[in-house]
Amino acid sequence: MNKDKRKEVFRAAKFTLFSISAGVVQIISFTLLEEVAHLDHWISYGIALVLSVIWNFTFNRKYTFKSASNVPIAMLKVVAYYIVFTPLSLQLEWVLTNKWTFPGSPYVATGINMAINFVTEFLYQRYFVFGKSIDTAQKKKDKAVASDEN
Repeated sequence: MNKDKRKEVFRAAKFTLFSISAGVVQIISFTLLEEVAHLDHWISYGIALVLSVIWNFTFNRKYTFKSASNVPIAMLKVVAYYIVFTPLSLQLEWVLTNKWTFPGSPYVATGINMAINFVTEFLYQRYFVFGKSIDTAQKKKDKAVASDEN
């Protein structure tokens, strides 16, 4: 495996690990809001999704994509993704929890949405949000170190 391919595999692995951690944030916050606070399912899902997105964006920008791009612009691109994804995922949540009512259906619905989100968000962030700015934070850091040495 060549160096570039290995780097991309490692990048995908890091994205996966950070996404798993974001999924844990989403599941814990969803469960607390659903089971402890007894909020409406849609409110619980929405709040948990926002918390998960903020967590995932922050860690993936810094550690997976190592991007020095303009953070507000990158976040706006992510918001654009969620403007499309959220209504579609809410519709899927509704179908799965109202048409397929069985014990645990809210969790199955959320799990399905999380899997769809994982795949589509990786591709979106890799090629659109951070595509041109991948590893720019490292290059910026290397440049600063080199100028300090001179």
